Amino acid sequence: MTKNYGPEYIRAIAPYQAGKPIAEVAREFGLNEANIIKLASNENPFGVPESAKQAMADAVAELGRYPDANGFDLKGALSKRYDVPADWITLGNGSNDILEIAAHALVERGQSIVYSQYSFAIYALAAQGVGAQHVVTPAKAYGHDLAAMLAAIRDDTRLVFIANPNNPTGTFIPAAEIEDFLAKVPSHVVVVLDEAYNEFLAPQDQFESAEWVKKYPNLLVSRTFSKAYGLAGLRVGFAIAQPALTDLLNRVRQPFNVNSLAQAAAIAALNDKDFLQKGAENNTAGYQQYVAAFDKLGLQYVPSFGNFVLVKVGDDAGAGARVNLSLLKQGVIVRPVGGYGLPEWLRVSIGLPEENEAFIEALTVALAE
Repeated sequence: MTKNYGPEYIRAIAPYQAGKPIAEVAREFGLNEANIIKLASNENPFGVPESAKQAMADAVAELGRYPDANGFDLKGALSKRYDVPADWITLGNGSNDILEIAAHALVERGQSIVYSQYSFAIYALAAQGVGAQHVVTPAKAYGHDLAAMLAAIRDDTRLVFIANPNNPTGTFIPAAEIEDFLAKVPSHVVVVLDEAYNEFLAPQDQFESAEWVKKYPNLLVSRTFSKAYGLAGLRVGFAIAQPALTDLLNRVRQPFNVNSLAQAAAIAALNDKDFLQKGAENNTAGYQQYVAAFDKLGLQYVPSFGNFVLVKVGDDAGAGARVNLSLLKQGVIVRPVGGYGLPEWLRVSIGLPEENEAFIEALTVALAE
């Protein structure tokens, strides 16, 4: 008889399924890696900025020693950038790490976590990982319904996860609505505002949520260097919160969770305004390239504020998987979202103009099959 190790709530977790890597697709379908286009993981199509590459080259000499466990220099750069004290910052191995740390530090088994339908898969995994109860509110136009989320908060609720812009749907909540929500949330509930795609917002939509942290002691803002800053492979994220929260996060955070090269690269990338501007301009143009093609093909899509678009590729439950398989055979990797309850849809990252065009051509073929 096989013994069941570990608690039931851990055994019930379905592991996170990352986007297919290029090498795997090449092996599976007998394709040349050089000709495969990956638009599945919302990565920066320009890759690592040159400023970060140079910073890493300079840091190589010290790799025989452990990284700075407290990330003094990186916290200092973030402190200056966001105008908060350095002890208000917690570093993470990507922002996923921050989300997991928050759940472990703030939620006991049996307490509840509130998040929205069609929101980032890690919220469910973080809740499951600590044996929390899931309170999932229905989406509103594929995005967060803040009124429903507020109403769903219970006496035993300890965390509310809000992604803005939201992955995988790309929806966005304006600043005034977020602040109105924060003002009404009970003080015993910590709101995690997950802003992995904040840098892709148009200027008129941008706001500095770090300023809210000064006003709301139960707010934790999560950011990442994986998207706009082009450092996905280095895994650097951070949280901004008042010391009462950061103290708890640092009690469960793994020491040395952000390596030396990652810290050096993040400091360099943080203020590389030219790289950020180039990425923003490419994203805006790529988005228009996509929506023009989707309109021409008669496809429904969700207006996006991130660096990706959610597009409906059929009306039956097998549409997403069917079209995705055709795209893979043509050497184009996108993201199926059936696991989010959206089996008719695919999420596609915005790439370089030629990558976007290759996807559009492959999609046209796939839809005709």
